[in-house]
Amino acid sequence: MKNVIQVRGLKKSYGRNIVLKGLDFQIEKGEIFALLGVNGAGKTTTLECIEGLRKYDGGIISVNGKMGIQLQSSSLPAHIKAMEAINLFTKWNNTTLDYATLNSLGIKEMEKSQYIQLSTGQKRRLHLALALVGNPDILFLDEPTAGLDVEGRLSLHNLIRDLKSHGKTIVLASHDMAEVESLCDRIAILNSGNIVFCGSASELTEKIGRKYFIHFKTQEGDKSLETDNIEDTLISLLNGFKQKKIHVLDIKVDRGTLEQHFIELARREAK
Repeated sequence: MKNVIQVRGLKKSYGRNIVLKGLDFQIEKGEIFALLGVNGAGKTTTLECIEGLRKYDGGIISVNGKMGIQLQSSSLPAHIKAMEAINLFTKWNNTTLDYATLNSLGIKEMEKSQYIQLSTGQKRRLHLALALVGNPDILFLDEPTAGLDVEGRLSLHNLIRDLKSHGKTIVLASHDMAEVESLCDRIAILNSGNIVFCGSASELTEKIGRKYFIHFKTQEGDKSLETDNIEDTLISLLNGFKQKKIHVLDIKVDRGTLEQHFIELARREAK
């Protein structure tokens, strides 16, 4: 696949605080790519450097395609109406309205409302609609589901998948690990100014190990533990319960989530 974004040796500091220490990665056409990291890891700074919104100190950034941007924090004039903003952006981009996309984002319900009257979730949806007005090749989404209810999140996820099916490239920064695991083709994890992992969710699992979490409910209380070998662990524990004549009421096994893997990887890299 063709790379639409290439980042080589990206460096950025704020005074003595070195935020990015020389990032190297590329994003392929038509993929959903996520940047993960704890607060202050440099996710937003990385996106803003790629978007051209922030100067960087060193490195090379190459972008091949038209960009649409939904910022983590953005605003519009307090008294502009939602549809007025969309019409304004449509004229700026010399394009036509995509009513199907507007409807999928619920713009109809707020089209006559002033920006100051909108809820946080409505503002997020409006900002995304504005980012899509110019029919971009590459869409940057910084915490796109912040403030959305469950229905809004599911609707947005479906829209993102639909955009991907039409060849759009999506670059996502999110704290929602389940969201990233569900949507993304590849993940880059930022920690202490470096990318400590870049690959698929399954590759991350292989790197960290296939961790399982076993939860037992017995007559004597509940017990939970973590293991890499589910078969041997289960057999050993069940034999132990049997020998002690402890009656097992329920067993639940969870596979390690992306969030747990992220925490484990960050912990390893911090050592």
